[in-house]
Amino acid sequence: MKLQLLEIYAPQDFLDIEDIEDNFSVVSYWVSEKFKEQKLTRILVETNDVEEILNYLEKLPSEDDTYQVMLLPVQTYLPREKKEPQEEEKDLQRASRHELFTTITGASHMSVSYMWFIIFSAFVATVGVIKSSPAVVIGAMVIAPIIGPVTAVSFASVLGDFKLLRRSILTSLFGLGVPVLVAGVFSFLFNAPVNSDEFISRTIIQIIDVIAALASGAAGALSFIKRNEGALVGVMVSVALVPPAVVLGMNLGAARWEEALIPFILLMVNVNSIMLSAVIVFWLSGIKPNNWQDLQKANISRKYSLLYVSIIALVLITAIIFINFV
Repeated sequence: MKLQLLEIYAPQDFLDIEDIEDNFSVVSYWVSEKFKEQKLTRILVETNDVEEILNYLEKLPSEDDTYQVMLLPVQTYLPREKKEPQEEEKDLQRASRHELFTTITGASHMSVSYMWFIIFSAFVATVGVIKSSPAVVIGAMVIAPIIGPVTAVSFASVLGDFKLLRRSILTSLFGLGVPVLVAGVFSFLFNAPVNSDEFISRTIIQIIDVIAALASGAAGALSFIKRNEGALVGVMVSVALVPPAVVLGMNLGAARWEEALIPFILLMVNVNSIMLSAVIVFWLSGIKPNNWQDLQKANISRKYSLLYVSIIALVLITAIIFINFV
C-alpha cells in the first residue's frame, strides 16, 4: 500500500475534515490550529485516492490563494494497519493528474540543459552512424531527453491544454531539428557514410517499425504515469526518433533527395505512432480535467488528436506498404 501526505494550509472554516473522512478513504489525519487565521491539516491517504481529494478541493468555492496544498511522498507509516489477507487490487496505480501535469510541464520546457543535451546527443549519434557503432548510437540515446516534450504533446492533447501543446510541439521540433541540422552540415562538408550499417538500417522501412514505435510511446507514457520517467524508457523513444533524424539530415546535406524520402517517412511514422499510443495510454488511465468547461474542451481535443494522428499514421503505413510491395 503506497501512501502520500497532503498538507493543506487554509482558513479556519474553509475545510470540513469530517466531510472528507466520510467521502474518501482516509488513513489518518491531523489538524493543527497554531496559526491565527489559518490551520494546517495533514491527511494521510493511499496514492490512488490523492487525485479525488485534490479534485474535491478544487471544486470548493474559494478565491485565488485561499488555500495552499503540498503533496509529499511517505516512505513508511507506523503503526501498520492489520488487515485480513485479501487479493490485491489489480487497477493501475498512477500518479495524480496534478502530479503528472507538474512533471510533464517541466519536461516540455526548452531549458538550456535540454538544448545542450540535444546538441550533444546529435553529435554523438552522428559519430555513431559514421562509425557504424550501435553502442555509440545507443549512448547518444541515453543523453537525448526527447521523451519529455514528445510525451507532453500527447498529454496536452488529452487535457485540451493548448498552451502546453504549443510549447511541447516547439520543444519537440527543436529536439528533432538539431540532429537533422548537425548531420546535414557534416554530410555537406564530408561524404555521407552510405556503407555504414547504422545508416543503411534507417533507409529500410517495414511494418515492424510501426509496432516498435507504438510500444515505445506506450512505455513512455506509462513511465510518467507510474512516476518512473527514467533514462531506460527514454532510450526506447530516442532510438525511434534521433537516428532516423540523423540519417535524414545526412541525405539532405548530401543532396540525396530521393534517398531522404525513406528516413523522413520512418521519422514521421515513429513520431505519429509514439504520440498515438501515448494518447491512448493517458486516455485509458483516466487522465481528464476536473471542471466541466475544461472537460468538454479536452474531449474535443482528444478526439481530434486521435483522428489526426490516426489518419497520418494510416497514410504513412500505406506508403510503407507501397515502398515494400510495389
